[in-house]
Amino acid sequence: MKVVITEKPSVARDIAAVLKITEKKKGSIEGRGCAITWAFGHLVTLLEPGEYNPELRKWRLDSLPFIPDEFKLKLIDNQGVSEQFETIKRLCQEADEIVCATDAGREGELIFRYILALSECEDKPLKRLWLSSLTPDAIKEAFKDLKDGHDYDPLYAAAKCRSESDWIVGLNATRCFTVRHGRLAAGDDRVLWSIGRVQTPVLAMIVQRDDEIFKFRAKAFWELATKYRDTVFKYTGDRFDQPEKAQELLDKITGQPFTVTGVAGKQKKEQPPQLFDLTTLQREINKSNGLSAADTLAATQNLYESKLVTYPRTDSRYLSADMKPRIPGIFQKLKPMRTEQIKPLDLAKLPFTKRIVDDKKVTDHHAIIPTGIIPGSLGGNEQMVYNAIVTQFIAAFYPICLKKITTVDGESVEVKFQAKGTVIVEPGWSVLFPKKKKKKKDPDSGEEEEEQTLPEFKKGESGDHEPSTREGKTKPPQFFTENSLLGAMEAAGKWVDDDALREALKERGIGTPATRAAIIETLLRRNYIYRQKKQIRASDMGRCLIALIRDPLLKSPEMTGEWEEKLKQIERSEAQASDFMDGIHAYTRGLIKSSTSTKLDTDRFGDCPVCGKEVIKGKTAYGCSGWKEGCKFVLESEYKGLKLTANQVQVLLQLRVLPYPVHVEDQLRLLLLNTQGDLMDVDLPSADRQKSAKDEGRPAKKPKAKAPPNKAE
Repeated sequence: MKVVITEKPSVARDIAAVLKITEKKKGSIEGRGCAITWAFGHLVTLLEPGEYNPELRKWRLDSLPFIPDEFKLKLIDNQGVSEQFETIKRLCQEADEIVCATDAGREGELIFRYILALSECEDKPLKRLWLSSLTPDAIKEAFKDLKDGHDYDPLYAAAKCRSESDWIVGLNATRCFTVRHGRLAAGDDRVLWSIGRVQTPVLAMIVQRDDEIFKFRAKAFWELATKYRDTVFKYTGDRFDQPEKAQELLDKITGQPFTVTGVAGKQKKEQPPQLFDLTTLQREINKSNGLSAADTLAATQNLYESKLVTYPRTDSRYLSADMKPRIPGIFQKLKPMRTEQIKPLDLAKLPFTKRIVDDKKVTDHHAIIPTGIIPGSLGGNEQMVYNAIVTQFIAAFYPICLKKITTVDGESVEVKFQAKGTVIVEPGWSVLFPKKKKKKKDPDSGEEEEEQTLPEFKKGESGDHEPSTREGKTKPPQFFTENSLLGAMEAAGKWVDDDALREALKERGIGTPATRAAIIETLLRRNYIYRQKKQIRASDMGRCLIALIRDPLLKSPEMTGEWEEKLKQIERSEAQASDFMDGIHAYTRGLIKSSTSTKLDTDRFGDCPVCGKEVIKGKTAYGCSGWKEGCKFVLESEYKGLKLTANQVQVLLQLRVLPYPVHVEDQLRLLLLNTQGDLMDVDLPSADRQKSAKDEGRPAKKPKAKAPPNKAE
């Protein structure tokens, strides 16, 4: 008997329908010598420390680091899961061959292999069904081309490394920081500090960006410009840091003629947009519609399971060469829905450029494209995401957008000016995005202005003009949005707009396209960050946590990106899983050693929340070192009988709540931590007492300690 294991019941039903297997049983569909059964996502997880040794249920520093010699597995604690697993186990043990039909990626492989291991069926003959679409044709083709299951052993090795490394780093760091820093300054409540191999560097990025904004001090500048024939010409020199300098030039040219000294024009070709990968889709939907990355992924997954789009969890923006014959057929199916947009395309001669088709840039899955099936009624999010995917698919095959960029130089009394304007010569693909207005952005002021359309100018012409100066102020960096945060995660913490450079950095991104949305949601759920309209900001709790972590590698996006790059090398059999895990073990031991043997640096208290200079300690209070320059920030060392320790001052300054209206005592009672490392023996509840994984990290009215999650991403 052949047994097929899918990741979800809905996929099992789709496969059964294609294979014409109809006999429904409890937990399976059987017939024609085949049984199709299913998981509910992750059924199997790693054991908790207390299940290796009951003594480890008690959180103690002297028991860390805990790294099992061999990881053991267990079922998720759920009655329905137990019943379904018994069905899967029985069928696997009876099977002559087992087919893995879980999602075609790292986590799908892990789900299947963990089920095999717990069923004790790892020695059975294995096949792999690799699907990029759930249409009947795609399922039929995939079953005709079943792969040897062991061809995907490197993928499983990478998945296993990901699972175990997150467990090791997350569990040990979480226990260490919770035991050492988890007691509140007032009362008996304790707080769980959840730390993860991936989530903590992302949090550190957000805190760092917030700090840059908080510390930013606007500087005034003055610009000189003039208007000639209703066209704004800007002074070509640097901005002025003093109004007198700008006024001097203004006085010089006022009443003097303006002369055009040169006119130059060049054509600029803007290539069509590339197809979507998951991260780019999430960024675009967040930017245009404000939808969260998690909601975009959920909507795209629903579209995939409804057979409307291809596999969503992809990091590629390209198609493989073997797909070229299918693309005209997809356009033909989409024609009734997008007649006018598809009409200009010659479906017999589609332009399959290297920006669309490149086998070298297709890894597990190609770009997200529509399957050609016309949808019925869709939910709001699904319709929004589907429209974006279809439009991007059509636009990728459209002609370039051709623009003429004109530069006009002028001067008045040898003071030089310049104006630029853009005219669209051939709109090409841009006709599909009528609502998108191209804008140029002043990198210093942060102000946006629409590009101007220039009249016809001739060299040597001259006339009256209207010079003026404008005062402006430099703007701070912008708070992260989900769009910009996903981009920074994809580029390992680097702010990158250029498509080619971002593509080159993908190998070293934080997390994967499939997990980035979940990482953001985890930080939100644990109250380490919060949304303010479209902005993503660090909370007081998140800032506290980053202030406590002294190991720079634990907060390093670059280090996390290197780990992710090594996992991808393991997938390609270019690196050994054992070497990666040896590095994780050594890193964790060093992290625990440094975290338990050092205290916070009390030689430095933090930056002044008023002017950004360093805070110093005086005889009776803490104050800003810039007091001679007029900064009046002072923090008394005693408040309502509550004496502040040096470490508590550090935390307060890190929270950046001062000098804004705040009850310092309340802040201390809620957020300040015992940083002296004396919470050495704490009996905390273990994760096996939790009702479900969904409850992990859920904020309570009082932040009581609870067990770390199994997965620490």
